[in-house]
Amino acid sequence: MSVAYKDYYKILGVERSASKDEIHQAARKLLRKYHPDNRESGNEEKYKEVNEAKDVLEDPAKRDMYDRLGPNYRDGQQFTGGPGFEGFNFNFNGAGGGMNSDFFEALFGQMGRGGFRRGQGGGDPFGGFGGQRRRRGSDVEAEIGITLEDARHGVSKQVTLTQGGRATNLQVKIPAGMRDGGRLRLSGKGNPGDPAGDLYLTVRYMAHPDFEADGRDATCTVTLQPWEAVFGAKKRIPTLDGDVEMNIPAGSGSGRRLRIRGRGLGPESDRGDEYVEIAVAVPRPEDLTEEQMRHWKALAGME
Repeated sequence: MSVAYKDYYKILGVERSASKDEIHQAARKLLRKYHPDNRESGNEEKYKEVNEAKDVLEDPAKRDMYDRLGPNYRDGQQFTGGPGFEGFNFNFNGAGGGMNSDFFEALFGQMGRGGFRRGQGGGDPFGGFGGQRRRRGSDVEAEIGITLEDARHGVSKQVTLTQGGRATNLQVKIPAGMRDGGRLRLSGKGNPGDPAGDLYLTVRYMAHPDFEADGRDATCTVTLQPWEAVFGAKKRIPTLDGDVEMNIPAGSGSGRRLRIRGRGLGPESDRGDEYVEIAVAVPRPEDLTEEQMRHWKALAGME
């Protein structure tokens, strides 16, 4: 397998010395731009590439490994899988699908999204020959990424399993309410044997441009102008089910959290909530007109 080096810093448009917060902000801006639901500039491949870079650079251990070893993975360098995985390749398709960058998997192996490792089956993955007793094929594990909308409503994804040059398409149904870290079992889809092993898919939530997931709850941020924070306002708030109107109480300062019941994640019988976190926009003096500046000074009692 020929693997091309990816510059994750260049993908996010940040310097190699960028802080974790700078990386986070740059990634969220690009994720919002390339989100598959964005009709104007939605780009699924770009979205997955940005998500991949974010996953590496926001994790101190992965970033350290990438910084030390990444540049050594030049175009054309060869990589081989571990024992028992010769000839295997995984590809996850569908909007917001799992990450399958060859470079990402080769660099991080089991640490990476879409990586796979040998399961508990053990023994010869191809069974016995010449009258020897055949053994059960070993299990295979992989990760598949889904959006928060997929987790909320459920989704069907196509998984392409390639073995020995032959590709098999599997349709995997991910039920609504699937939690981050939950596992799906595809019986008999692992390494060959008698019987064949199983394929286990671990579900991972992909980064979202508007929401942060915390267990069954989801949090978004709404920005208020100073006068809206003082007098209150009616704002359109995004949820995983579409926008809703919300009355923001007067006197809402930055950091205040308002709850929308039942608009979070999890199964229908145990669904979490959505939290709306307030951020008050503070204008910069250089952005104010002379008249606006006079009003602000008057408000501050300076005139």
